[in-house]
Amino acid sequence: MEEQASKMKLLFIVNPGSGNGGIDFKELIVKHFESLNHVAEIYMLTKSCSLEKIKQVIDDAKADRVVAVGGDGTLKLVAECLIGTNTPIAIIPAGSANGMAKELGIPTDANEALNIAITGSPKKIHAVTVNKELCIHLSDIGFNAYIVKKFSSLQHRGMWGYTKAAWSALWNHRKMHVEFNIKGKTISSEAAMVVIANATMYGTGVKINPEGKLDDDVFEIVLVKEYSVMEILKLRFTNMALNPKNIELFQTTSLKIKTKHKAHFQVDGEYIGKVNQVEAQIIPQAICIIV
Repeated sequence: MEEQASKMKLLFIVNPGSGNGGIDFKELIVKHFESLNHVAEIYMLTKSCSLEKIKQVIDDAKADRVVAVGGDGTLKLVAECLIGTNTPIAIIPAGSANGMAKELGIPTDANEALNIAITGSPKKIHAVTVNKELCIHLSDIGFNAYIVKKFSSLQHRGMWGYTKAAWSALWNHRKMHVEFNIKGKTISSEAAMVVIANATMYGTGVKINPEGKLDDDVFEIVLVKEYSVMEILKLRFTNMALNPKNIELFQTTSLKIKTKHKAHFQVDGEYIGKVNQVEAQIIPQAICIIV
């Protein structure tokens, strides 16, 4: 049972489309709060819900904490509404990957995550703007973004679906030529993908960015020079380390990447399109997260 030191109001932003075994989160939240002194308000997202509408719901609720119930996309949506404020955001992981929840050690068990939403401590973390998109987890250009594009269009979303998307990437995706400047030094290289890493790991647990910290004053650039079937499958389904011979890592506060030809681009698991330039800038102490 949670300690009930002071009464709080929590606003739950629930994405009913998130795939977590058909749990009725509205019912679960109501039941969880029955014996508590705290107040829970629930807002169910709809497909047509605008960012302005969600901001209005948050403003009207005047909650002590806002809880994102869904995957990384739901968390990003809530973060966009609360960036630059001191209102803490808690996470109930209910998506397919839940990368930021894993990054922060939030349990996948809904009741355990609810306990943390109430009793956890707020922590300020940075974020990154990437081509004017808010990135709180990982963004990349190259083959992983291409897989995100292919995977999102498939009916089969499990390992078989991802394997099909990865196989398609191997046959259809070509390496890029990228160029960027770090601390006065120009890096020019062939690359399979370039990761703009706010966090350390993909949703599977594989650490693409072992040096990353969410509360320091830099973000990381991970240059992946080669890829293979095994390397691609590692990214999605295992926590095995990638081959260090294929990777270079850089730290910075701002970045401009240019590619010779347009490359596939994704932010926090959402495919954006093809670009030949990416600009990124750190946002220090961007959001307050409950951990």
